[in-house]
Amino acid sequence: MIKKALVLGALTLSLLAGAPQKAWTQTKEENNMSRILIAYYSYSGNTKQVAEAIQDKIGGDLFEIQTNHTYPAEYRAMTDQVKKEISEKFRPELTTKVADMKQYDTVFIGSPNWWGTIAPAVDSFIESYDLKGKKIVPFITNGGGGVQNTVKDLTAVCQGCHVETNAWVGYGNDTAGLDRWLTQITAQK
Repeated sequence: MIKKALVLGALTLSLLAGAPQKAWTQTKEENNMSRILIAYYSYSGNTKQVAEAIQDKIGGDLFEIQTNHTYPAEYRAMTDQVKKEISEKFRPELTTKVADMKQYDTVFIGSPNWWGTIAPAVDSFIESYDLKGKKIVPFITNGGGGVQNTVKDLTAVCQGCHVETNAWVGYGNDTAGLDRWLTQITAQK
């Protein structure tokens, strides 16, 4: 009986030793220790809602990308301005800064899909930091445009980063889709 218990114990230890590490979405406490940043730019509040939901589920530090730039309140005027800024590769000045980007291994980056690409404020954010070697996980909000060129353009700006190509794309209230996506991302780690 004792011999069986010792063999079973040894077998259990050997299985545990070979078991994969917990994924970074296991607990918020573990993720806060694994240095996750959730950075986002939000014009209407949808991207902020998704960023907060990600933080609620996996932990990490939340950071809102803010600029000294404003947009018209009227929707059509705002979209016309954005279209012009994107074509001119406009980069607004940031008014918020991450104190110590070196402490983060994984950076979730959230942006609305504006004219098929990421918001100029997100370009400014990416260009303001050395993100080489970091895992970048995009999440994109949209009103029906889908992913389009957002991930491709984000990857082009983020030279030397490990950009997750399986970006979350949806609307702020799609919590079920967000949960499925986080599960998929976890399985890949």
